[in-house]
Amino acid sequence: METAELQREIAAERKAVDTNLRRLLNGEKGTPARLKSAMRHSLLGGGKRLRPLLALWTWDALQKNKKNSGFNRHDVMDAACALEMLHTYSLIHDDLPAMDDDDLRRGRPTCHVAFGEGTAILAGDGLQTLAFCVLARAGGASAGPLVDLVGRAVGPAGMVGGQQNDLDGEGAPVTAASVRLIHRDKTARLLAASLTCGALLAGSGPASLARIEQAGLDLGLAFQGADDILDVTATSAQLGKSVGKDVAADKATWVRVEGLSAARKRMLRLGRRGLRNLEASLPLGEPGNRLCALAGMMWDRDR
Repeated sequence: METAELQREIAAERKAVDTNLRRLLNGEKGTPARLKSAMRHSLLGGGKRLRPLLALWTWDALQKNKKNSGFNRHDVMDAACALEMLHTYSLIHDDLPAMDDDDLRRGRPTCHVAFGEGTAILAGDGLQTLAFCVLARAGGASAGPLVDLVGRAVGPAGMVGGQQNDLDGEGAPVTAASVRLIHRDKTARLLAASLTCGALLAGSGPASLARIEQAGLDLGLAFQGADDILDVTATSAQLGKSVGKDVAADKATWVRVEGLSAARKRMLRLGRRGLRNLEASLPLGEPGNRLCALAGMMWDRDR
């Protein structure tokens, strides 16, 4: 797929995701005005929308029969938006003074800077809870497996546990293996779950789900590796967030453990392996090619 065409499709899909996120958030009647404003500030404040796009485009690539798949694209869009809510909740909490203590996110003040720490914590809590309500509604007969899949990816043995290990790794002796564990749980698990959510809703079986999940883990590790590299090579204007934070906090990263050159080689190795395995899990032709083009951008990027 040509780069310009891919960018147009990404932009159109992001617009559709934003429209649906706004609809889902506005549908929560009775939410206190300040809390809803804080949730909206972070949820609708831009971003790559990578996780919902991975879910949507995986479903597009894998569904065998649109009439009999059991789900329409509206259902999948809702589930994809739930993933973005979970990602945004994690960013709100990650930016708090007790965590990474950041004041800039997506080129705007972080939620706690704009609304105060208490409201920011509640905004994250609200998005997390709403996400699981949306997943349960969107999943229909597959709601149980869908919620379980996502819950394990973001729970105490997934993203939340990864955040704990990330905190514990600040300034502590770490190895490349321990950095991999942190990155896998903190970042890669939700990215892999985005792919497997789309595959699950497309009717994929356990063996296919396992292959796609493994590809997603490698791609997610490469994505986080790119983040670590950009933290020391990019500018705040490029990223829309503070840079140099990893070094200042002595974070556990591959850049810290093995240097910039080796970290870049590791990122490329993981990304290429994940992409090969994803390609092998998809039918030939479009829209699988489109999904793989998006996956290739996860580490080949400047923001």
